[in-house]
Amino acid sequence: MSRRPLLLLAPAAGLIFFFVMLPYINVLVMSLRMPGSDGKPYDPGFGLEAYAQFFAEDYYLSALPHTIWLGVITTALCLVLGYPLALHIATASRRWRGILYGIVLSPLLVGIVIRSYGWTILLGNTGVINKTLKDLGIIARPLKLMYNDFGVVLALAHVFLPFMVLPLLAALQGIDPAIGQAARSLGASRLTVFRRVTFPVSMPGVQSGCILVFVLAISSYVTPALIGGMRVKTTTILVVDALTDQFLWPFGSAMAFVLAVSAGLVVVAFALLTRMKWK
Repeated sequence: MSRRPLLLLAPAAGLIFFFVMLPYINVLVMSLRMPGSDGKPYDPGFGLEAYAQFFAEDYYLSALPHTIWLGVITTALCLVLGYPLALHIATASRRWRGILYGIVLSPLLVGIVIRSYGWTILLGNTGVINKTLKDLGIIARPLKLMYNDFGVVLALAHVFLPFMVLPLLAALQGIDPAIGQAARSLGASRLTVFRRVTFPVSMPGVQSGCILVFVLAISSYVTPALIGGMRVKTTTILVVDALTDQFLWPFGSAMAFVLAVSAGLVVVAFALLTRMKWK
């Protein structure tokens, strides 16, 4: 058997191991360490105390489904907003396609912290939206647009929308326009062409975009911390708090590992369901 394929796979396998697998192994090992004492991050020995503490305290355990829920809502919103945008870009002329493509990518040139602070200016009690509505006499009191799930989801959708559009755009551009034209010539309406041809064929892009946005949304820290004002409790915020403020490395690692496993289960379930529906 030739060793050339193995040699060609070795660099990619090495990168995956050192930058993907090894960090997860380190987190798993750290989560099995004994809780620290006398100011130490952890003590010698191994055990399941960190996991027992996580599943025993409702304050930490309740944050996990809430984090997953925020990720699902953010992903759904990005899909609803991103699919028409990607479809419009894919069917636009070559000149406009480049301009629209640049507009979609332009937010990535600005840091997440700056974009999140921009949303605080828009959504705050004295922000642009509330001030404008109050000056017009539409509202008497400021709307609660921040420090809740609504503001966090809105800001997350804005931050991660390009990561939904790009996979969708790649899938839609790979569809032969002749397929839709053939369906139209056989009497199918535009809605039927979209439902029976365009959307099923673009399902790989839908899967990739949804998985990418979901993983990024549930692991986001800056946007929920700034827009939620620490009132929106997510597992990611609790992990950072346990590691940096409380100096509880095994406990923080256990929460991070549980979040990673939960996200993996959701991704696998989503992939299986969409495969069964659209195969």
